[in-house]
Amino acid sequence: MAKGFKEAGEKPRRFYKQVAVAPDDGGFAVMLDNRNLRTPKAALMVLPTRALADLVAVEWAAQGDHIELAVMHATRLANTALDAIPAAREGTADQIAQYAGSDLLCYYAQDPAVLLERQVRHWEPVLERAEHEFDVAFVRAAGIVHQSQPEQTLAKVKAMALTLDDFGLAGVAFGTALFGSAVLAFGLSRGWMTGIQALELSRLDEIFQEEKWGIDDEAAERTARHMVEAQMLERWFKALG
Repeated sequence: MAKGFKEAGEKPRRFYKQVAVAPDDGGFAVMLDNRNLRTPKAALMVLPTRALADLVAVEWAAQGDHIELAVMHATRLANTALDAIPAAREGTADQIAQYAGSDLLCYYAQDPAVLLERQVRHWEPVLERAEHEFDVAFVRAAGIVHQSQPEQTLAKVKAMALTLDDFGLAGVAFGTALFGSAVLAFGLSRGWMTGIQALELSRLDEIFQEEKWGIDDEAAERTARHMVEAQMLERWFKALG
């Protein structure tokens, strides 16, 4: 990356012609015209797998006359993994555990019955799998009143997060916020579902309302953006191997 490049401000003009991936210090570096791409904090963009480096490189190769960082989701996530996560692993794992403490999948509708039936049919298998594979217990709630989860469950979720490397941790943290669910984020990271399936599970209530009342333009735009992010995150976890 050119010296002085920043994510904020005016969109910079594309300053390179060629994008490549090359082995570098045990990982794989993204190269722009044979120069190392760098993060906003000037770290080398070196990814742990060739597939992950390719994911970032494809975004840079796809840019036109100006660089649109807002749509370069893998690059932004890689920046987070390299610049932010190493010094904030404990806090990031805490945030994931906090989401698990009020995980979306644990809050069932009181009515209408058709929505509750849909939630039970789609959410229960995921929760039961999480309880089995994570060796935890989740308390289900009816309505929106907060229901505390067992301390052992939250401690286990945090410990699971801390076992991940910086790139895996960045991905799970991103997915947890995107879906409103640590269970879905971990599930996606383990291949239980696709990114679109995880997003749709997180939107069951919203989808139900859309079926009843229709979809406005702003909501459609937001959903489309989230779908792109969810698909990128699926590719991110697969690329990590």
